[in-house]
Amino acid sequence: MLSELYAGSLADAARRLESTSLGEIERSALARTPALNAMSALAPRKQIHVLAEVKRASPSKGEMAAIADPAALAKTYADNGASAISVLTEERKFKGSLADLAAVREVVSVPLLRKDFIANEQQILEARAVGADIILLIVAGLAESVIAKLMKFTFELGMTPFIETHSAEELKVALGLGSEFVGINARDLSTFETDRDLFAKLVDQIPAGVIKVAESAVRNADDVAHYRKAGADVVLVGEALVTNDPAAMLKSFLSVDES
Repeated sequence: MLSELYAGSLADAARRLESTSLGEIERSALARTPALNAMSALAPRKQIHVLAEVKRASPSKGEMAAIADPAALAKTYADNGASAISVLTEERKFKGSLADLAAVREVVSVPLLRKDFIANEQQILEARAVGADIILLIVAGLAESVIAKLMKFTFELGMTPFIETHSAEELKVALGLGSEFVGINARDLSTFETDRDLFAKLVDQIPAGVIKVAESAVRNADDVAHYRKAGADVVLVGEALVTNDPAAMLKSFLSVDES
């Protein structure tokens, strides 16, 4: 499934070049105001950070929410304490788009993550062109040399690479590349099963100074508390927010006491 998702995203990126040249995308990216400092916005604090996601669908859950107005949802997130916002831009299985990210950028002032299957420089330039500050790079889907190259390119654009892992081996790769912003995803991308305890099993391998993000398996404030107790600085949450009252859910997440 992961290889299919990458293939689809790359095919869609190639299709976009039929109407907009790479040079035009690059000029748009370089013309943007500088990217926001995600590391500062998500730096460890007494209260956990929430990276709130605009997410319509997923391969494992199918359709979750129509989200006719992603900007309005993102504003609700920001107004209720989200420290940063993730926008799904993958078109086929997650039903997102770059237009969603552009619309969100117009209404919020917190850092934005382009959540997609990023595998080349074009996709990073596109993200910057519509106002993204953070790029997702998934260790399970990319060779270590490719991650290193894309991290370097991301930094050159003034953006922040967010490295996602799913195992001890992947975490070792991310840390070996010098990542200071690392996610541990409880969802196995081959089976889509989740292990809420995976973060706790791996977090001790992450050195001080690295921002630690717990991803997936967040249904309620108890799950946020579970991750916080294990040492998470940030929780990335999508489904629980888009399928419930997002303002109320965020308030409950942010009320979690420090462990």
